[in-house]
Amino acid sequence: MIPANRGDILAVDDTPASLRLLTDLLTAEGYKVRSAINGELALRAAIAQPPELILLDVNMPDPDGFEVCRRLKREPQLRAIPVIFVSAMSETTDKLLGFDIGAVDYVTKPFQSEELLARVRTHLELNRLRHQLETLVVERTRSLSESELRLRRHLLDTVSAVAAMVEMRDPYTAGHQRNVARIAVAIAHELQLEPAQIEGLELACTVHDVGKIKVPAEILSRPGKLTEPEFGLIKQHPSAGYEVLKGIDFPWPIAQAVLQHHERLDGSGYPSGLQGSAILLEARIIAVADVIEAMASHRPYRPGLGIAKALAEIEAKRGVQFDAAVVDAALRIFQQQGFSLEGA
Repeated sequence: MIPANRGDILAVDDTPASLRLLTDLLTAEGYKVRSAINGELALRAAIAQPPELILLDVNMPDPDGFEVCRRLKREPQLRAIPVIFVSAMSETTDKLLGFDIGAVDYVTKPFQSEELLARVRTHLELNRLRHQLETLVVERTRSLSESELRLRRHLLDTVSAVAAMVEMRDPYTAGHQRNVARIAVAIAHELQLEPAQIEGLELACTVHDVGKIKVPAEILSRPGKLTEPEFGLIKQHPSAGYEVLKGIDFPWPIAQAVLQHHERLDGSGYPSGLQGSAILLEARIIAVADVIEAMASHRPYRPGLGIAKALAEIEAKRGVQFDAAVVDAALRIFQQQGFSLEGA
């Protein structure tokens, strides 16, 4: 039985047939849907009663969908609402612009009903989990009693749920974030970091790729070589992850670690080209663990290369791209202590 209301959605499209299609599809799935036939009506409706999610056409009379999104993001009470563009404009440049101005996803018309519904569910759930995270963090920092351990467990569970939302969109890398966390925590113990710092590192690893929620699923799972604009979309995921996490008052630098996990010591990384000690230690550990797991595991575009080649890669770039102490610790746990990803 479909629930009475699975979420409040505002659908915006200047074509009546398209608007009716969206409305009927979502209503049949149990969503409460309001519709707007142009951008001005959409803005008024959103201000009067903020929805949980907005489906927004691009090619509309002034203001077009891009301008509507910009204006939504300027309103404090509306800027956190997820916006999914649903448009016949399918060029990569259009998608890049949509993400740049704050959209969380971009669906190309004509769309598959199952795909659109899956993305709506994903972004509604992610936004609700994010709000839950904010609440849990506030509760955690206020707690000075034995309930802190319970809140800590809830925090970890919710972070894991956020990570799982990303992995649902890319079955080829399911488990990647958890495996990176296992490697990173083992490295951190080898480096004798403090327990509190290791705890924060584990959480950062668990969500280090959360920004991939903004990368179209067909790009994430494509078996062939990506074009330069498509790879540009992939390279936005650290910044996108930072935007998701920056407003949450974690007791650790989670958002910054996520932002920096593709930075490299020699400045060749992204998004900011940071060098050396300007990169957080947590991010330097994630960088090494991420490369090991990614190279050792199967991907759509190649079979797994194995641990030996992954370790050879980080050793070859020791002190150049990767922190020397972190690389040495990684080599020790795999080569001397028998650490393995098997059974992860």
